[in-house]
Amino acid sequence: YDVLSQSFRSSSANLPIGVVRQVEAKYPALLFKQQLTAYVEKIYGIIRDNLKKDLSPLISCCIQVPRTSKGTAFKTSEESQGDPANHWHSIIECLDRLLCTLKENFVPPILVQKIFTQIFAYINVQLFNSLLLRRECCTFSNGEYVKSGLAELELWCAQVKEEYAGPSWDELKHTRQAVGFLVIHQKSRISYDEITNDLCTVLSVQQLYRVCTLYRDDNYNTQSVSPDVISSMKLLMTGDSEDDGGSSFLLDDDSSIPFSVEDITVSLQVKEFADVKPAAELIENPAFQFLQD
Repeated sequence: YDVLSQSFRSSSANLPIGVVRQVEAKYPALLFKQQLTAYVEKIYGIIRDNLKKDLSPLISCCIQVPRTSKGTAFKTSEESQGDPANHWHSIIECLDRLLCTLKENFVPPILVQKIFTQIFAYINVQLFNSLLLRRECCTFSNGEYVKSGLAELELWCAQVKEEYAGPSWDELKHTRQAVGFLVIHQKSRISYDEITNDLCTVLSVQQLYRVCTLYRDDNYNTQSVSPDVISSMKLLMTGDSEDDGGSSFLLDDDSSIPFSVEDITVSLQVKEFADVKPAAELIENPAFQFLQD
């Protein structure tokens, strides 16, 4: 409460005297709402960014399949899950810890959803961009490894339910579809239309070209898509570059605040506040006189 009231006083001190008097006299509730919104947005950003920092080294370890002592990749998801180098479980533990903290502090589910949706979007950006930038990641065995990790994230979303996960799983579409291409068999028989309409519907032609040309099969030595498919992609990329000046195939991380005060207000379960008594610290503070009116 002291921090809140001090912020009110410091904000008023930076405004012209006439403006301060007008706001404090006529619009105290509006000023309080603006201050509260600023606090919520600030705290939200801190929580989200701290989780990103915790996850960043773990995601880096999840981008490529761990190797055995002989230098070969793990063959099955069961072996991968039992390996000490598997960091997917550590990601799940980070998500669980944050969810538990948010629940214990009665954070509205709408804010919990927004946090995890942005976190899953961040995971998607890191994984997908790595696939498109590192040839050693665009392999059949690596696709199987990342797919097993994505399955753990899908299970986590199902367990915490939509109330807290929201549309988080949908944020992984780019990585899910790219991985789906890596692990599919007989790529040389797939047409361009089948790739764009069935397998990789959200990927741009530039992204598809990167995945198809970087791919190599380190298990069975099978080939990527046919030369005709590659030619079709090159032709389309030429047309696109003339229209938009050439767009990057990498994804960008969105660090904006994805909610408004109205979103939070609508989601609140308590509808009647008339009988709620203000805290004694606020009543004694002149800046909160309007709470007694």
